[in-house]
Amino acid sequence: MGEVWIEAALNGPWGRERQPGIPITVDEVVADGLAAAGAGAAIVHVHAYDPATGRQNDAWETYARIIEGIRARADVIVYPTIPLAGSDYAASAARRYAHTEELARRGLIEWAVLDPGSTTFMRFDEVAEADSGFLYQNPLADIREGLRIARTHRVRPGYAIYEPGFTRLGAALAALAPRPPTPVYRFMFSDEFAWGFPPRAPYLDAHLALLAEAAPGAPWMVAGLGVDILPLVPQAVARGGHVRVGLEDAPWGSPRGNRDWVEAAARQAEAAGGRVVGAPEVRLALAALG
Repeated sequence: MGEVWIEAALNGPWGRERQPGIPITVDEVVADGLAAAGAGAAIVHVHAYDPATGRQNDAWETYARIIEGIRARADVIVYPTIPLAGSDYAASAARRYAHTEELARRGLIEWAVLDPGSTTFMRFDEVAEADSGFLYQNPLADIREGLRIARTHRVRPGYAIYEPGFTRLGAALAALAPRPPTPVYRFMFSDEFAWGFPPRAPYLDAHLALLAEAAPGAPWMVAGLGVDILPLVPQAVARGGHVRVGLEDAPWGSPRGNRDWVEAAARQAEAAGGRVVGAPEVRLALAALG
């Protein structure tokens, strides 16, 4: 029976007009993180918000309050997002990763977001709108800055793999000396967005075939945005992978909350023969990889 890690992505950048159930205030995010941990999540991913505007705000102090609030009552891996390139918080690579470095310097994070590539974000229901969509940019300077922080502070890179080329570039950069901690490759599937693959087993196998060439033995999980990843969980478990769920990833307007998503993923994983484990087991498994 293989060990299965569950990550809970609590909110994302959507705002409540798109995902009404997301937590926004520090207290709400902490409460949802603790609920997800209680349901079986070993890893919690969060976006910090300004409660006055309901929009993402990437001040390190807010992330610290969230991380410390969750970690005070649950032993889970909690890590923040990064702002979009070109936003007020991301005028340069150093600015974009400033909160990540400060949190790492203070010993508050074990993982960090590091997406090794760029892609076009477009929802299928918005294709006909001339002003819809945007380029999700991760310039090489930003990727290299994230890897510098990972190497300096021994923080685990969490690679979001929106397109197969992200795996190839991410693996090549991670192989450079000095090596950062082995990245976790998170394969991003979607039904609502027109990038990457839909959540079906043949496409998972394509990702895995490429990963076996580019970074053999690297840890991986299935996830996505605008997607119900639960039907893919048995295939992921059978192939030795892990799972991310939550309101960041769920189809917009999800009636399920974060705890419900984690509970459903745990049931699916266990029904497929997996054993859902906590953060101590995740750390041990990753320490063996370096």
